[in-house]
Amino acid sequence: MSLANNKAKLRWACRRGMLELDVLFMPFVEEAWDGLSSEQKQTFERLLESDDPDLFAWFMGHEECKDEELNSMVQLILKRVKV
Repeated sequence: MSLANNKAKLRWACRRGMLELDVLFMPFVEEAWDGLSSEQKQTFERLLESDDPDLFAWFMGHEECKDEELNSMVQLILKRVKV
């Protein structure tokens, strides 16, 4: 998928079917994307490939993501929201 060099396509991929996810992903891309390592960018892109119901459950704390890398990205995004 590699959207790392195309922020417009990345923004488009962040638009989800759920407002709750949009308000997490869009500010994260605008404010944090440029400061991420290449590994974190790849992990975020992989996170975007997940289904909305799974993402919702992870971000709302209903379930924990079993993938360690994805879970660390979820926690990083949530931490930015709480600050």
